Amino acid sequence: MNDSVVDLTGAAEGEIGVTSGYGKKVGERLRAIRRQKRLSLQEVEAASGQEFKASVLGAYERGERAISVPRLQRLARFYNVPVDQLLPNDDGPAFGLEQRGAVAVEPSSVRIDLRRLEELKGPEAEMLNRYLTMIQVQRQDFNGRMLTVRRDDMRAIACILGVAVDRAPERLDVLGLSVAN
Repeated sequence: MNDSVVDLTGAAEGEIGVTSGYGKKVGERLRAIRRQKRLSLQEVEAASGQEFKASVLGAYERGERAISVPRLQRLARFYNVPVDQLLPNDDGPAFGLEQRGAVAVEPSSVRIDLRRLEELKGPEAEMLNRYLTMIQVQRQDFNGRMLTVRRDDMRAIACILGVAVDRAPERLDVLGLSVAN
């Protein structure tokens, strides 16, 4: 396959082992998405039918190897995330465009432990998980550990939990999902 390579590591063509700041960030982002999906490198290799070898994916994640754009797209499809989510924000000039990922947190927000949510079972937990996944997609936040929900989100969460809006934070706490801000 003759994939065009976009060098995200700063390495010269054909050079492996040279990392740039952005190359490392790309790798960190790839690793964060994989971990959010709760997959090991070996599990990705097996589930992808050997398309993504553990050693190569590890090199991408360490920022030691450049990834081609078509391969990045296939990896995004494999992880079931938009391709732009595999690339981190660039700390360089915004060129008049809004920077992704800047989210203001309201004082009345609640932080939810997404790892704990995955441990819960039942229809309430499933609906809450689907709703919070939707929020992650809207915010382009796929870190997979914690999610801050805002006051406006609490109405829907209260409906899912079957409580009044003002009781939703308490119910989340009882479920072990709420994390102190």
